[in-house]
Amino acid sequence: MQTGIDDSGARVQFRLGGKERVIVVSEARLERGRRLVRAILHEPFRHRAWRELLYLVVGGVLAGLGLTFVVVTLFAGIGLFITFIGVIMMAASVRGARGFGRYHRSLARSLIDEDIAEPDPFISKPGLFGWLQSALRDRTGWRSMGYLALKIPLVIVGIWFALSVWISAFFCLTYPFWGRGNARPTEFGLFRNLFPPGYFSVGTSGFFHGLFIFITGLLLFFVAPWTMRLIIYLDRQLVRLLLSPDPLTARLRSLEQARTQTVDASAATLRRIERDLHDGTQAHLVALAMRLGQAKEKLVESGEPDLDQVRRLVDDAHRGAKEAIVELRDLARGIHPPVLDTGLEGALSTLAARSTLPSELTVDLRDRPTAAIEAIAYFCVAELLANVAQHAQASRAAVACIQHGQWLRLVVRDDGRGGARPSAFGSSSSGLTGLTDRVRTVDGRLDITSPPGGPTVVTVDLPMQA
Repeated sequence: MQTGIDDSGARVQFRLGGKERVIVVSEARLERGRRLVRAILHEPFRHRAWRELLYLVVGGVLAGLGLTFVVVTLFAGIGLFITFIGVIMMAASVRGARGFGRYHRSLARSLIDEDIAEPDPFISKPGLFGWLQSALRDRTGWRSMGYLALKIPLVIVGIWFALSVWISAFFCLTYPFWGRGNARPTEFGLFRNLFPPGYFSVGTSGFFHGLFIFITGLLLFFVAPWTMRLIIYLDRQLVRLLLSPDPLTARLRSLEQARTQTVDASAATLRRIERDLHDGTQAHLVALAMRLGQAKEKLVESGEPDLDQVRRLVDDAHRGAKEAIVELRDLARGIHPPVLDTGLEGALSTLAARSTLPSELTVDLRDRPTAAIEAIAYFCVAELLANVAQHAQASRAAVACIQHGQWLRLVVRDDGRGGARPSAFGSSSSGLTGLTDRVRTVDGRLDITSPPGGPTVVTVDLPMQA
């Protein structure tokens, strides 16, 4: 057998069945293997693994307390439902479940970086009966009850499947210090079910026996974070499903935010138009009127008029009128580009042709979007091509506009330096934040893929109707 590593990867040459056989592993696969090994070796020493372990333990205790409270108060309320006290206890059970849900969201946010949005605060109607009615109809409280009820079985599985691996690793690693005279360490959970009864050579002892147990503990130590990761993944899904705002509330929040952004954008556009008209076009028209007035005065003066001076005044007025016309045209184009009157395909072709970089355009539309969607798509492509020309240091760009059912997808790609990120501050990427807000007003979505070194790909999905 011969082995070697070159630029193409690892090569293993051996003889099997009288024939020479060669196995070649590419450098890309070798690098993936190295990354996997590094991840396995480093994972137990990272904060994330220990935070997830702490989350399972603390979250399990908190869920046990919460479910105990809910079960006691809920069943007591059901037993006393014929009395007024039973109704109060059931309402208190729902309100208490909401509180435990808030603690679980905070725990998930601080330990496993799962940022769950807070639901709407509890709003009670006036009076005791109003409070009871509001509490019993609290969807967030009932969803929190469901989370507590499902969390306990998950915690039990987590203790058996994940926590037991940590505990078994601890007992095996410390066996040389406390296990003298004991044939085997304490077995618990998955470890007990996974390995056969004679795995640790019952009835034997000695140095090699302890070394074997220590090596087993070392292997379990590197496996434990990944078993815990699986349990935490399931818990994340449960938290997102039951402790986040329900879909109806999330939809209302999205619509309210989109409405606010639309109103703010409209107000900003009106202020910009007013400022441009006042500072630009109006100033040009005032100057035009003054020059024409001066020319008129020269013409009506007694005696021979100074025709050269009148000609200069008229030329200045003519130049000012043309500048005012250009500003008005630019202002109108910012409100609604006239090129969109012929359709989105022609408008995008104009943008690609005017781009300072070579730009390839692909358009596949079966239906024409509404005017609002066409305007948003046009401004998105215009802004993205401008960003490419100014900041990407690219040599070329590509624009694709393709219809998928009732959705319109825009993809702008460049071969520049990458690193584009939305930013709320004045930077090369601040325009991406404005595009994101503009797209979200019609329930669209903007995604950016821009690793350092490029390429940058910006994908905009818009509904065909708005």
